[in-house]
Amino acid sequence: MARDEPAPLTRQLRVYAHRGHTVVELRGEIDILAAAEIGPALDRATGRPGVRVVIDLRQVEFFDCSGLRLLYRARARVRDGGGQLHLVCTHPLTLRVFRVTGLTRLLPPHPTLDAALARSEAASGSV
Repeated sequence: MARDEPAPLTRQLRVYAHRGHTVVELRGEIDILAAAEIGPALDRATGRPGVRVVIDLRQVEFFDCSGLRLLYRARARVRDGGGQLHLVCTHPLTLRVFRVTGLTRLLPPHPTLDAALARSEAASGSV
């Protein structure tokens, strides 16, 4: 599948298709205001049965509990639909929040988009 590069839906969000996955790229500060803007688009991306989603947080500078709620909700929606959800994150403070809250046990972060896609493809037997 060719990489599709549409314009961002909001300042903090861009969604595109890449290698059979929906990539949700978040950027900037993910706080309660940003979460309100991002939530509906993230629900659309995670609401289809069997969807394969990668949430890319490499361009996120700040991530609070509102962002955590988005991730937990996305994970639940994807799992309920029998899909896969992978996370890309490299920011040390965001990774620390994930470790402290236990999110890393539920949704282990990958350092790159390629690493997340490889994990997804291995899990689905596409490798």
